[in-house]
Amino acid sequence: MLPFRRAVVVPLCALVALGLAACGSQLDPDTVAQVNGTAVGPDGQVVAADGGTTGPDGSVPDASGDTGGDASTTGGSDATTTGGADGGTKGTGDNSATGGTKAGSCDGFKNQTGITDDTITIGNSSDVSGPVPGLFEASQDAVRAYVAYYNATTTLCGHKLVLKTYDSRTDAAADQQAYTKACDETFAMVGSMSAFDSGGASTAQGCGLPDIRSASVTFDRQACKTCYGAQSTVATEFQNAVPDFVKKNHPDASAHAAMLYINAGAASENAKTQVSAMENRGMKFDYVQGIDISEFNYSPYVQQMKDKGIEYVQMIGASAQFVRLADAMQQQGFKPEVYMLDPTAYTTEFVKNGGDAVEGTTLFINFTPFEEASSNKELQLYLSWLQQVKPGAEPSFFGLFSWSAARLFVERATALGGKLSRSTLLADLAKVDDWTANGLHSPQHVGPRHTGECWRFIQLQKGRWVPLGGTKYLCSGTTGS
Repeated sequence: MLPFRRAVVVPLCALVALGLAACGSQLDPDTVAQVNGTAVGPDGQVVAADGGTTGPDGSVPDASGDTGGDASTTGGSDATTTGGADGGTKGTGDNSATGGTKAGSCDGFKNQTGITDDTITIGNSSDVSGPVPGLFEASQDAVRAYVAYYNATTTLCGHKLVLKTYDSRTDAAADQQAYTKACDETFAMVGSMSAFDSGGASTAQGCGLPDIRSASVTFDRQACKTCYGAQSTVATEFQNAVPDFVKKNHPDASAHAAMLYINAGAASENAKTQVSAMENRGMKFDYVQGIDISEFNYSPYVQQMKDKGIEYVQMIGASAQFVRLADAMQQQGFKPEVYMLDPTAYTTEFVKNGGDAVEGTTLFINFTPFEEASSNKELQLYLSWLQQVKPGAEPSFFGLFSWSAARLFVERATALGGKLSRSTLLADLAKVDDWTANGLHSPQHVGPRHTGECWRFIQLQKGRWVPLGGTKYLCSGTTGS
């Protein structure tokens, strides 16, 4: 068993390598002290620290705080050009805001923490500011989008949703402060995402606060009994789909593999976990090497891989490091049969900055890629409503799982009806398994808290991600360590 407090989950381990300088270091205390989340104004609007709000009608007000407005207002209830709260795509059946869930009787519905006569306040704490500004802002945007979708179409026993946002600032102390406030201000936390999410774990559990996250990335958060991830991940489990895919499609490369990782946070331990798991499935790693986060010259590492006859290259890091390695391989004429990365590379930044050097890169993913939105109604909803609340916003796979978390909350709360309380919601979440948010992503073991074993593959061809080996998920269990 790995040490309990070792940090980040696979494949989310690259989070701590996102240019965070001294990973795990605390921000300035004065900065952390400013994490006060948001405040509910007298008009029922939820005012974020940056002035942004999501009110009971799902709208986003202009600078004056008015939720109405003309087409120039982002998300005003009567806006048309940028899309008002009623301007997004609306699904039916399983894709409706309540997911076609049979609503529980409203008899006995009670006001309680976060619930008034006509609103249910949910919260989201994600890394918005900090060393990497906007790191998980997409997660807040996704929940804001779902709130807008929900409020434009339905209510829960006459209650609209209100979203209260907090900034965890890429800092465990800020995360803890946000959850301390959330315990008293919200009914549940939904879709949160933080690179250092250990801070608020005991706080959430201590006050019985349901915390349906995009994903939990530290052991402390995974151990939290009131915390669940829409993307269920456990650091000691690695999916067999990756080595099985490589062995089947690239047998020679699987016998001459390399793993590189950034020397930051838990990347080293995660690299060892992955290598061990993949070797247990028949792969052979001839080169496992850490790279300091301050290192910019990757040529020596490429030369060593060339000397060892490496044909499969995998890396744990972030977009900038992925591109740097690809550039170095191209400059030295080194073209391994497979360059494999996790979903962290699924960004426009990677494609744009990598150019020709990243052509042919393969990713293992556990969600429907945005290029396939035309065939996935749930993905269409996420993309459509994201643009309603924040025109021009770029979706992300973290945002996708935050949307999934919001749907999960709504569906389970709808089913409970008048029986809704923090304790009944938690008991209900513990039973959720094989959660896909209507095919938005692969089955996730939310209640059992096990890493989802189903993954698929895409490859960058002519600057566009295309399916590799079909669009179906490969499900072959996980290997523990």
